[in-house]
Amino acid sequence: MCKGLSSLPSSCLERAKDLRVKLSHLTETHHKLKGQDGRVPLDLETLLKNRSALQAFRGFLRSEFSEENLEFWLACQEYRVSPSNVQKMKSSSIYNQFINPDAPQEVNLDAETREALLGVTDSPCADTFDEAQQRIYNLMAKDLPQVPALQSLH
Repeated sequence: MCKGLSSLPSSCLERAKDLRVKLSHLTETHHKLKGQDGRVPLDLETLLKNRSALQAFRGFLRSEFSEENLEFWLACQEYRVSPSNVQKMKSSSIYNQFINPDAPQEVNLDAETREALLGVTDSPCADTFDEAQQRIYNLMAKDLPQVPALQSLH
């Protein structure tokens, strides 16, 4: 140990060791997350909060004829924060736009989830669409690695 460090109080040395261990762990985690091109992949949650990444993702989904997934997810987010006196109207709108088998932007949901939603549209609550929204989120997350325009955003 050099003379400079030996003159520091032991509490400072312990704190420095703790920080070194934490930084080492963060560096390891960062390297594990890196793709082959040396970039840290963008996760869907981060993408949905980033305006330019969201636009790039929307363009990709449009080209894949699955933009309705993103529109449904965004509508569910808006629904979740709506006042309860507005939720019934929004619930009906979301069902007619995305869930109904004849919907103009029908999302790909399994029959069980679709039926469960039909049963609660008369008495919606803040979490009415949570399961369906999560299923669509998972579908979009699978598309994420295929989006070439996102590579330049991070």
